[in-house]
Amino acid sequence: MLHPAFPILLIAVAAPAAAALGGGAGQRDGTLLAQMTIHERVIIRLPLMGAARAAIPAPVRYKEKKGPKCVAAADLGGALIQTPGAVDLVMNGGKRLRARLDKDCGPLDYYGGFYLRPAADGQVCAGRDVIRMRSGASCGIATFKTLVPAK
Repeated sequence: MLHPAFPILLIAVAAPAAAALGGGAGQRDGTLLAQMTIHERVIIRLPLMGAARAAIPAPVRYKEKKGPKCVAAADLGGALIQTPGAVDLVMNGGKRLRARLDKDCGPLDYYGGFYLRPAADGQVCAGRDVIRMRSGASCGIATFKTLVPAK
């Protein structure tokens, strides 16, 4: 989030530099004209949770059940890569979801993390959103599956 005084500081820093360039198209009668556009971007970085940091005392096998179409980005707590072509999402409160990725997605475990950019609605949705790797590659989320412990 930008500090409220940032636009004023930016103009104060840019004005002397622009004035030093001389009377270009930006000056009329000694008045300096300037334009500034500020864009805001929100990116949520999900840390990978290693087996030593996971809250599960012993390996647990999960089975997939039908999952939601979208999840609230604010509910995401962490992620594990345990299955090829999928990312297991640990939600706040301990619930787990599996994000099945598009078939043309390469391996994810080589890089130490990935990014999700939620849409303006604050949701991450299957069929719409993508997971971006630190390498620059991206994979679409095909479906979400709810994970429940296998008995």
